[in-house]
Amino acid sequence: MSQSSATTRVTTPQSRCRAAMAQGEITPPVGIYHRMWGAALHDRASGVHRPLLAVVLCLEPEQADAGHGAVLVTLDHCILERADLTAIREAVARETGLTAQQVLVSLTHTHGSGLMTRSRAHLPGGDLIGPYLDALPARIAALAAQAQERLTSATIVYGQGRCALAAHRDFPDPASGAIVCGYNPDGPADDTLLVARIQSDAGALVGTVVNYACHPTTLAWENTLISPDWVGALREEVERATGSPCLFLQGASADLGPRVGFVGDVAWADRNGLQVAHSTLATFSALPPDGTEFVYQGPVVSGAILGTWRHEPVSNETRTAQARWTWRQVTLEVAYRADLPTLEQTRLEREQWQAGEDQARAAGDEARLRDCRAKVEQRTRQIMRLEALAPGASYPLEIHIAALGEALWVFTPGELYQMFQQTLRARFPDRAVLVTTLTNDWQPGYIPPQDAYGKGIYQEIIAATAPGELEQLTQRVGDLLATL
Repeated sequence: MSQSSATTRVTTPQSRCRAAMAQGEITPPVGIYHRMWGAALHDRASGVHRPLLAVVLCLEPEQADAGHGAVLVTLDHCILERADLTAIREAVARETGLTAQQVLVSLTHTHGSGLMTRSRAHLPGGDLIGPYLDALPARIAALAAQAQERLTSATIVYGQGRCALAAHRDFPDPASGAIVCGYNPDGPADDTLLVARIQSDAGALVGTVVNYACHPTTLAWENTLISPDWVGALREEVERATGSPCLFLQGASADLGPRVGFVGDVAWADRNGLQVAHSTLATFSALPPDGTEFVYQGPVVSGAILGTWRHEPVSNETRTAQARWTWRQVTLEVAYRADLPTLEQTRLEREQWQAGEDQARAAGDEARLRDCRAKVEQRTRQIMRLEALAPGASYPLEIHIAALGEALWVFTPGELYQMFQQTLRARFPDRAVLVTTLTNDWQPGYIPPQDAYGKGIYQEIIAATAPGELEQLTQRVGDLLATL
């Protein structure tokens, strides 16, 4: 009989580094401009569901010289203009002694935070946006300084779980045949949940990182409260259970949203968040002790012949490999689509819909008013997108990639489809692959796969990039990760 080739050693991806976390509240004032949805009839926020947070994670190589490392900041906002994100990065850099390129600012993408762009200053509550944004850089820089002071030798242990909150969100409407943006029970949805436990060498829990792909769009046009959406309840429950900060990283969720979404009841946002929290804690609880691997010990004769396994320390060679640190910034050109709308065309369409809105308001036609306001808002945002795009035939996508021990971290601007993270994880099955979008910029917006074009899907309609660019981007990023 041939000897068994069964697996007798199970490893868990780990990183050795210096790490620390800090967090603080960044909730805007009640009354600030809040309208995020075209169908919304309100402009100002009427209250607060849960506070918005900034969470900071400082990382350094295990043997760090001054000036090395990275600062990751996550903010409970949907989109922020590049200039405001740059101001935050530069303030953090000044406070920590790093460069702005070493500071990453990622958005949780909650649609309940309100649309915080300075271009809305003339609207009700818009006068509060500028002062709020002006105060953010100093506030976040102070949090980064707190985290930097707490840096300690630590191990990051990664685990992969599952969560069923995220669902495909391109649904073929049975009556019209049009593709609407909403729960599609027949569509594919990546349910991968990455959890990272950061624990100091002294045994103290530094914090938990949760990487999951799902739009925070539980709350929509009927909601008038400032809210982190489901991310708030996720963090609160994980922090209650672990006694340490929880940092959420939004994955490639362009075609993913919660099964129950687009509602006004904040209780649904909390329920959705608890679903992710419970999946997180289940995955967290299954993580092994740091610096160990699970090894088969052999048979033990009992009532049955039992196969026993134990956690054993990894080798010195493995421990050294877990401390490797490679961090790289690259710029990849992503081509624009040939039929990109012009500013002139979009401005004319906005004027036409604005006239319709005025007529509907005068006539007291609320249904027509809602539709026209939504169309005006769509054109306004299209103008904002077009004005923010880099000139030329392509967009320079600034991507950060890192190999931290046995894990790969990817940070990219814009909103990418789930295939991006699925393809990278399939290519590197022995590594923990954390993919974070909406980092340092929300442009160029959606980057759909080639087969999404020509179907009238919302994400494709407003996308600035050409068909096939996501596939090429995924290949190039994968090739770069392979060099690390």
